[in-house]
Amino acid sequence: MKRNPLCSSSRRKNRKRYFNAPSHVRRKLMSSPLSKELRQKYNVRSMPIRKEDEVQVTRGHFKGQQVGKVVQVYRKKFVIHIERIQREKANGAQVNVGIHPSKVVIVKLKLDNDRKKILARKAASRQQAADKGKHTEESVAMATE
Repeated sequence: MKRNPLCSSSRRKNRKRYFNAPSHVRRKLMSSPLSKELRQKYNVRSMPIRKEDEVQVTRGHFKGQQVGKVVQVYRKKFVIHIERIQREKANGAQVNVGIHPSKVVIVKLKLDNDRKKILARKAASRQQAADKGKHTEESVAMATE
């Protein structure tokens, strides 16, 4: 059921907004899930992909190959280019193959101060959601007094 009156559920409008999205919105749309180890470590499920993250492809022709570094995040085409994932053109030149960020898993994050803040913020909100609705001994004692 639709809850927010300001948000459309029309397929036509959603596709229009997706394909005409500006770069700062595409950054969020181009998020990748974190590996199980990173998910345990940071308590965060996914992150917007970034150049120099190390990823592993989980779907498609290049699935399960070795871990590769992100060479380019091509927001205009909604794809990322990964280090050793290339194909040969008819004239013999090597070109990077574009892969959608949802089809890879981040194995190693390129951390800087901004990214650490994002991880901390996401983990805090996730922790807050997990604690929501739980009664502690102090809150029960305060309510009974």
